[in-house]
Amino acid sequence: MRVVDQRLINQGEKRSYGAWRQAAALSCASVLAIAAAMTTPALAQSGEQVGGFTNPSADAQLLLQADELVYDNDNQTITAQGGVRIDYDGTILIAKRVIYQETGGRLIAVGDVEILQPDGTRTFADEIDITDDFRDGFVNSLRVVTTDETRFAAESATRQNGEVTTFNNGIYTACNDCVSKEGRPLWQIKAKKIIWNGEEKTVRFERATFEFIGIPLAKIPVFTTSDPSIKRKTGFLIPSFKNSKELGFGLRVPYFINLAPNRDLTLAATGYTKQGFLGEAEYRHRLENGVFTLKTAGIHQFDPDSFNSGYVDSTVVNRGMVGTTGRFKINPRWAFGWNGMLQTDANFSRTYAVEGYDGSTFQNNIYLTGLGERSYFDARTIYYDYQTSSTASRSEFEQAIVLPSVDYNYTLESPVAGGELSFNMFSRYLKRKEEDARFGGDTTRSNFATPGVDADTFSLTAETEWKRTFITDGGLMITPLLHAQSNFTNLEDRTSGDLSATDANLGGSDSYYRGMVTAGLEVRYPILFSTSSATHILEPIAQIYARPDESQIGLLPNEDAQSLVFDANSLFARDKFSGYDRMEGGTRANLGVRYTGTFDNGWGVKAIFGQSYHLAGLNSFAQADTFNTGADSGLETDRSDYVGAVSFTNGSNYSFDVGARFDEKDFDVRRADLAANYTGNRIKWRVGYAFIGSQPIYNYISDRHEVSTAASYEFAPNWTVYGGATYDIENSFLDRYTVGIGFDCDCFKMRASYSEDRSTNTDTITKQYQLFLSFRTLGDFGLNSDEFSSSQY
Repeated sequence: MRVVDQRLINQGEKRSYGAWRQAAALSCASVLAIAAAMTTPALAQSGEQVGGFTNPSADAQLLLQADELVYDNDNQTITAQGGVRIDYDGTILIAKRVIYQETGGRLIAVGDVEILQPDGTRTFADEIDITDDFRDGFVNSLRVVTTDETRFAAESATRQNGEVTTFNNGIYTACNDCVSKEGRPLWQIKAKKIIWNGEEKTVRFERATFEFIGIPLAKIPVFTTSDPSIKRKTGFLIPSFKNSKELGFGLRVPYFINLAPNRDLTLAATGYTKQGFLGEAEYRHRLENGVFTLKTAGIHQFDPDSFNSGYVDSTVVNRGMVGTTGRFKINPRWAFGWNGMLQTDANFSRTYAVEGYDGSTFQNNIYLTGLGERSYFDARTIYYDYQTSSTASRSEFEQAIVLPSVDYNYTLESPVAGGELSFNMFSRYLKRKEEDARFGGDTTRSNFATPGVDADTFSLTAETEWKRTFITDGGLMITPLLHAQSNFTNLEDRTSGDLSATDANLGGSDSYYRGMVTAGLEVRYPILFSTSSATHILEPIAQIYARPDESQIGLLPNEDAQSLVFDANSLFARDKFSGYDRMEGGTRANLGVRYTGTFDNGWGVKAIFGQSYHLAGLNSFAQADTFNTGADSGLETDRSDYVGAVSFTNGSNYSFDVGARFDEKDFDVRRADLAANYTGNRIKWRVGYAFIGSQPIYNYISDRHEVSTAASYEFAPNWTVYGGATYDIENSFLDRYTVGIGFDCDCFKMRASYSEDRSTNTDTITKQYQLFLSFRTLGDFGLNSDEFSSSQY
């Protein structure tokens, strides 16, 4: 007996069909389980988690829509057909026909079956046949599209005993837009069988093939990975490749050990054809308020003679390191942490590219930081490991040990006398075992760190500043300023007052006190005027700072104020020195004008021009300290050099920036920087020019001219060529250059480049090539090589 019900089903009437409610619920639950299983192999590579089967809500509502509902009492089946849609607990099932067999407890969906899960995952199939307890089932012609646009397809899938799901002739890819004209993805993984074991939480690939642009590149008989419900599982990670002239070709194979949800250990072995096996181990431990790591690496070098005889690498056989990092939150505003490394020689971690420890300078430190709404605190000790291959270098002794430095500043929330009052305190204790001898030589082409003298120094600086802005009825802005700074320094000098690098001598071991009080006034008068096509703001600015002379110049080391560049950015600075070891003294005025223009055609202009004047007292920039800071700066004369800068912009396409310093007497250019940038749909380029006049006192005997450029061009969809170069005009040679090609689409990235660099030494060329491949959800692969040559161009 068949009963056909065509009542208000098309209009989406909610019905209480007991069997259908149960069947639809089980259908949605079953489909969720299968969709989760199908996406598992894809997502397990990236560590993402799939929202698998969850029990439906107890009060979940069922909405059934269909053209026709047929009850077959003889065969005990209920069939919905014609535009069937079942909405249940956030999951939607669409099919041409859905049949529920009460006798066998099976639910069958047939014809353009589509399931949409609450997380956005879409599953497509020709047919789904599954038991109402979803322990066994069959899916024909299945496709799954996840929320992150990864795709899975299989000819069929079967589920047995509610634990094991087998996919036959499965295909996985993360490509969406990156497909050929024939619709074939750029890369895909094919497997004869993909077996998901729900109890063991594993996914097994059998007879898998990796295809790229339709070409099989690798065949893997069997491999197993964890399912995405397991975020961390013990097993091998993706290997990587390395290559260099001294080390040979290397293959790195890492192995991950999941010790606990918050602890893990990664072991890695890298086999080099010239130097043997490098072993690495990294332990990571996450606690409630932070994380710390411990890393070690070591090697017994087979062939130290592969390195240049002047390299420290050639002098050792057994090499290794131990490193650690940590960061913990005390509360939302306070944190402390550390970075540390010990190694057998000065260059091991850099030579073998130990991740996280391979920089040319590694900063060992312990720190405590705090950040408030109007305050900041930072305390840290620092020891620098200057990694160098040279056996002649003693850079680790020439770098200061900071024991410690403390920086604290605070701005009062409530106004004081109508103005803003701020405080700052800075203390620092430095130890250095040797004077930085490199500073005494020719530094024109040396890539040196901050130079210093052989001395122990404790310095404590405290300062406060008050300022308030008044605006008159006519728009004149008047800002008075009061500033006070005091410093205590204890010096233990080991240089015997003889510094070869300078004409100044340290004052010797003693305690020193100095201070500075500044009274300042700034007047600005912004003038706005506009036309039918533009708006202009012209703002004349005048400042005057009155203060006593700077004291004890040259008697104390200058560690943090060695960098002094006088340009438009520092024209209106109260103190133009970059650190605490120098205090600008004497009475000084700064005069200039600032302009801002906005035009209807999209262009904008910003400009500044001015000059600084030493009015009374001792000109700090004309006094020699331990490193002649201020000499040839443009500020050493009563009338400074002129400084100016202009910036042009045109939306997001063009920008031009020009900055220069001009001699105060003849307006000759003493320093200049020019930059032009363009960003288009397919072309991007940048051109820069830098000029610095000769500075014999710093051993720069001749002018320095340098041109740099970089560009990229998308010559085809997803394909880009790029390059860059820096040319030394004065010495007529190419400092460095890079050329490369790249490919970028939604599922694959590739970069291949070659570069040469001779910027640190005129007689040595560093050559490097790099290859980088990235497959979305699978991992990244890289290969690089460093080669050194003493040949000339």
